[in-house]
Amino acid sequence: PGSTPRRSRRRRSVTIAYECGAEHGMSEPQRPRWEPKDWRQQLERIREMRKNRDAPVDEMGVQKCYDSSAPPQVMRYQVLLSLMLSSQTKDQVTWAAMLRLRQRGLTIDSVLQMDDATLGQIIYPVGFWRNKVKYIKQTTAILKQKYGGDIPRTVEELVQLPGVGPKMAYLAMNIAWDSVSGIAVDTHVHRITNRLKWVKKETKYPEETRVALEDWLPRDLWREINWLLVGFGQQTCLPVNPRCRECLNQDICPAAKKH
Repeated sequence: PGSTPRRSRRRRSVTIAYECGAEHGMSEPQRPRWEPKDWRQQLERIREMRKNRDAPVDEMGVQKCYDSSAPPQVMRYQVLLSLMLSSQTKDQVTWAAMLRLRQRGLTIDSVLQMDDATLGQIIYPVGFWRNKVKYIKQTTAILKQKYGGDIPRTVEELVQLPGVGPKMAYLAMNIAWDSVSGIAVDTHVHRITNRLKWVKKETKYPEETRVALEDWLPRDLWREINWLLVGFGQQTCLPVNPRCRECLNQDICPAAKKH
C-alpha cells in the first residue's frame, strides 16, 4: 500500500474502463466519455455529509443484519434473506425481522422446517410479507437442492431465484462474496442520481439507472455509491420535501432550485 501514487492508479482504472467498453462493441474508445458536470465535487460533499455514518442504513442496513459469527455459508444465506426482506421496507423493520429470525437460529434447514404461518408471524410487518413468505420458502428449497445449501456466486444465477431482483443480487455479490460486479440501485440511488443528473437522460427504472451509471462512474466507486446515496437519501435528499437548505450541494445541484 502507498507504493502507487493515487493519480496513476486512477488513470489506470480509466483505461481499463475503456478496454472493457471496447470489448462490448463500443466504437472509438479514444473519444472522451460523457460524465456529469461537477460530479466529483458533488460526491466529495455527499461523503462529507455522510461522514457521521448515522443514517438508518449504517446502523440497521443489510450489512448489519447477519450473524457475523455464523459459518460463512450461513452468513451468506442470512445476507440474501435480509435483502429479500428489505425490498419496499424500512431498514429498521428489516433489521427487527432478521433479529427475530436469528433468535430461532437462522439457517436453511430451520427455515425449511418452519411452516408458512410461523414464518409470516416472524417477518411481519415487512412490506409484502405474504409474498415474501412464499419466495423465501421457494428460494431456500432451491439453495438446498441446487447449491448445496449455499447461495449462488453470480448475478445471473441470483436473479433467477424467486423474490431476488438485480439490486439485491449486486448487493449480495458485494456483501456475501466480497465481489463488485455492478452498482446496486435502489429507490434512493435512482432518485438522487436523477436529481443530480448523473444520468445522461432521465431514467424511469432502477435497472436503467444502473446501466447509465456503470457507463461512466469509475469502477473503484461502485461499491461505495449505494451505501453513500442510500444514507444521504434517508437523511437529506428525501423523496418528498428534500432538505435542500441543509445540503452542501445546494449551489451545484440541478434539482435544488426547484425546491
